[in-house]
Amino acid sequence: MMEPPDTDPPILLVDDAVLKKERAKARNLRNSQWWKRRLARGVCHYCAKPFLPGELTMDHVIPLSRGGRSERFNLVPCCKACNTKKQQLLPWEWNAYMERHKP
Repeated sequence: MMEPPDTDPPILLVDDAVLKKERAKARNLRNSQWWKRRLARGVCHYCAKPFLPGELTMDHVIPLSRGGRSERFNLVPCCKACNTKKQQLLPWEWNAYMERHKP
């Protein structure tokens, strides 16, 4: 099992009202046909391993806490393991992390 990132990501102060709004948008998108089709593919965005649709979670590529939004271009299905490891990393931070921890 991989360890969490070596450094804490910088903290971006995002207004609670904005977070609440974006989380509500994500919940609505979770019920959309678009999201159901994404899940039906059954592939984790990060590790590219196959999973049953019910085993995948919704991840914000650019986390809400780092200024991301709940828009289709920023939402991907991923396995719980990758979602947990990714935490609040930005895409280039995640890629660097994965490079450092290649088997």
